[in-house]
Amino acid sequence: MLDYKFISENISAVQANIADRFMKADAQEVSRLYEKRTGLATNLQGLQQKRNANADAMKGKLEPEARNALIEEGKKLKEEIAAAEKDLESAEKELLTEARKIPNMAHPDAPVGKEDKDNTEVKKSGIIPKFDFEPADHVKLGQDLDIIDFDSATKVSGTKFYYLKNEGVYLELGLVRYALDILQKKGFTPFITPDIAREEILEGIGFNPRGAESNVYTLEGEDTCLVGTAEITLGGYYSNQILPRENLPLRMAGLSHCFRREAGAAGQFSKGLYRVHQFTKLEMFVFCLPEESDKFHEELRIIEEQIFEGLNIPFRVVDTCTGDLGAPAYRKWDLEAWMPGRNGGEYGEVTSTSNCTDYQARRLNIRFKDTDGKNKFVHMLNGTAIAVSRAIIAILENFQQADGSVRIPKALVPYVGFEVIKRK
Repeated sequence: MLDYKFISENISAVQANIADRFMKADAQEVSRLYEKRTGLATNLQGLQQKRNANADAMKGKLEPEARNALIEEGKKLKEEIAAAEKDLESAEKELLTEARKIPNMAHPDAPVGKEDKDNTEVKKSGIIPKFDFEPADHVKLGQDLDIIDFDSATKVSGTKFYYLKNEGVYLELGLVRYALDILQKKGFTPFITPDIAREEILEGIGFNPRGAESNVYTLEGEDTCLVGTAEITLGGYYSNQILPRENLPLRMAGLSHCFRREAGAAGQFSKGLYRVHQFTKLEMFVFCLPEESDKFHEELRIIEEQIFEGLNIPFRVVDTCTGDLGAPAYRKWDLEAWMPGRNGGEYGEVTSTSNCTDYQARRLNIRFKDTDGKNKFVHMLNGTAIAVSRAIIAILENFQQADGSVRIPKALVPYVGFEVIKRK
C-alpha cells in the first residue's frame, strides 16, 4: 500500500502508474478520502480537548448552577465524541478499501506494456540443445518413464493434479535439497511453512482471497485460505512487529506446497506440469533496510540464475512489463527456461523475483527502529528458488535422449542417487 500523503501529493504520477499497470483504482478518490479522514480526526481531537478541559473545570470549587452546566456540557461532548469516533472509523475503512486498490509504483526502468512481448530480455545463459531426433514434451516423457501419472490423479483429485512416482519422487526431493543447500550457503534460514494462512495475511501480501478473479482456494466457513506461495507465510511471519535495525537483513527460505485455482488457464502451454493446482516450491524472502532493497533484488536474481546454471538448463532473464508486475511489485525479473517440448522449443517461466519495497510492509505493519529513533517500514522482497514442477519440465525436456531415457544433471546426481531415468 502506498503512503496516503504520497498519493495526495503525487496524484498525476500515481494515476499514470495505475494506467501503465492496466488496473482500476482512483488516486483522486483516495486523496479526497484522506482529506476527509484528516478533517474528522482533527475534529475528534478538538472534542477530546474540550472534554479534558471540562473534566479539569469540574475539579474546582463551583456553584451548583455552574457544576450542572458543566455536567450537561460533558454529556453533550460524550455524545459528540462517540458520533465523531464512529464517523472517523467509517472514513478510515473507506479510505483503506480504496487505497488498497492502488498498486505499488513501478521502477522507472520497468518496460511499459501488458503482454509477454513487452518484457525486456536482459540476459541469456546456456546452450540450447540440438537433438538428432524429434524431442518429446514432458507429458509423454513422464508417462513413458513411468514417473508422472496424470490420468490417475484426474480420477482421484480432478484435472491439473498429478502423481509423481518412482524416480520422479527422488527428482522432486533432490531438487528441493539441491536448492536448499545453495540457499544455506547464502545465509538463508530454512523454514517449512504452513499451507494455510489467514485472509488478512493474504490481503496484506497483496493477494485477493475472494472474488471471481481470485487464484486462491478459500476454506469454507473459515477466514483462511490455502497458500499459493510461501511468500504469504514468510511475509506474514513478522506482521505487526518492529524489527531491530541491527538484525536486518533477514533472509528466509520457505518450503511449502502451493495451491492455485488456475481458473481460465487453458491452452497448450498450460498442459501437464506447467499449470497445476498443487505443487512444491522453495521460496526466498528478504526483509531489509529501504536503501538496500535494490541490492538484494539483484542478489535474489543472481541466486536464481546460479541454481539453473548449476543444472545446465538454458534460460533467459526478462525485466517484466508493468502490466504483468502484480500490484505489490516495484520491479520483477522472470527467469524463463528453455523447454524443447513447448511449441517446438520456447522459453517458459520457471522462477521470478520481486522487489515490493514498503508496499507489503505498510499493509502488514512491519517496521524497524532507525538510527534517528523513528519507526520506519522495512522493504520486502521475494524470489522463487525452485518451483519443482516447472524445473522437472525443463530437466526432462532438455536432457532427453534418443532411446527415450533422460539424463540427470550432474549437480543433481548426488541428491537423487542415479544418473539416468530409463523407459520402463
